[in-house]
Amino acid sequence: MKQLIKQDFLALGSGIVFGVGLGLSQMIDRQRVLGFLDLAGTWDPTLLFVLAGAVAFTVVAFRFVLRRKTPLLADKFYVPSRNDVDSRLVLGAALFGIGWGLSGYCPGPGITALVLGSWNPVLFVLALIAGMFAFSYYEARQ
Repeated sequence: MKQLIKQDFLALGSGIVFGVGLGLSQMIDRQRVLGFLDLAGTWDPTLLFVLAGAVAFTVVAFRFVLRRKTPLLADKFYVPSRNDVDSRLVLGAALFGIGWGLSGYCPGPGITALVLGSWNPVLFVLALIAGMFAFSYYEARQ
């Protein structure tokens, strides 16, 4: 029980840090994201620097984290073990990209942008929830 509380607080803290980072980097501004995706128009490369910074930090941090035998608050590491590409992965990635391109939000920035008080992130999160329910319904029927 105590372990679960620690995990929940760590997850909450990580989520807050992630949200603050998205806000500081202005990645909750859908126009900035759409500007990054608009390669044929007025391309805004700032998202590329944010992505490169995140990848660089992850590469360095994972070298230290994965040296441990176990995580601090779990019995084992949960890292992806599959490295094949199947139709489900391609379809999921395509749907994610289409949704990102249409709305200007992916899930993290979309949820974080709820603090802005505008309707666009609210509509995005409602669509996200509807998609999650649709996928659960589809999986249950398989």
